[in-house]
Amino acid sequence: MNGLKGVHHVTAITSSAEENYKFFTYVLGMRLVKKTVNQDDIQTYHLFFADDKGSPGTDMTFFDFPGISKGVHGTNEISKTSFRVPSDAALEYWLKRFERLEVKHDGIQELFGKKTLSFVDFDDQQYQLISDELNNGVDSGTPWQKGPIPLEYAITGLGPIFIRVANIDYFKEMMEKVLLFKEVASEGVYHLFEVGEGGNGAQVIAEHNNVLPQAQQGYGTVHHVAFRVDDRTQIDEWNKRLQSFGFQTSGYVNRYFFESLYSRVAPQILFEFATDGPGFMGDEPYETLGEKLSLPPFLEPKREQIEKLVRPIDTVRSTIEFNKE
Repeated sequence: MNGLKGVHHVTAITSSAEENYKFFTYVLGMRLVKKTVNQDDIQTYHLFFADDKGSPGTDMTFFDFPGISKGVHGTNEISKTSFRVPSDAALEYWLKRFERLEVKHDGIQELFGKKTLSFVDFDDQQYQLISDELNNGVDSGTPWQKGPIPLEYAITGLGPIFIRVANIDYFKEMMEKVLLFKEVASEGVYHLFEVGEGGNGAQVIAEHNNVLPQAQQGYGTVHHVAFRVDDRTQIDEWNKRLQSFGFQTSGYVNRYFFESLYSRVAPQILFEFATDGPGFMGDEPYETLGEKLSLPPFLEPKREQIEKLVRPIDTVRSTIEFNKE
């Protein structure tokens, strides 16, 4: 059984695809690599922000379900998404940037020996930047070359995923016995799990919390987190493995940009297992990634109908010269 290779992507819910695009492009300097729709709900945008090339392990994606209410943070939720930056000095840069752009943050802190900077967006979606200065393990991605952030400070990929759970004993057993993670450290209520080559790109931090009420999904919360597998064969192996432990799964799903499997592994915690390929370059050239509405082949015949359902969002950046600041 080949183990998981690390974090693949995180998918969250936003109140506004337009504001979300602005925040990730102009504040965080991540590259929109795909503008598409939710394949199960075609009136809903699905935006993918990633590194320069749309590498697996670097993308955070968003749905904007029409009319959805605001989520409530609590226990039993995927609570915070981390982004990797190259160094401690990068965090100092981001601290100043967040001050200037009035992004709410908690200042530079430390957890498990790594410097971090937690912050929120307009929906109260929870994030942190984490320094790769002392990091070993899974390689990170390539910063967006033409974005607004100086390359030595720019976001390169996803870091540890925080999951708040009421039943830590169950969660630890599931992570280790079923998903083959290892608990490598603990600090207070936080338990650090690692998989594959380890490091920031292959970690989950479980927070034990049975004081907060149950979280409720809505905008400002995470929908699911995905972990990397090589190919379809591994998806089939994981499907059998999960079912052998009594978990229900989605079975194989072809998402066109990657192939997937989904399973709810703990109360309100949805995990996806996703292949590294084919990736985001199949239907758009590198220069203009994310600028047109991209649809998987099975939805292409409905393009006219879909374009009427989703309002147009201008995501053309190939003509913009960003000043790195």
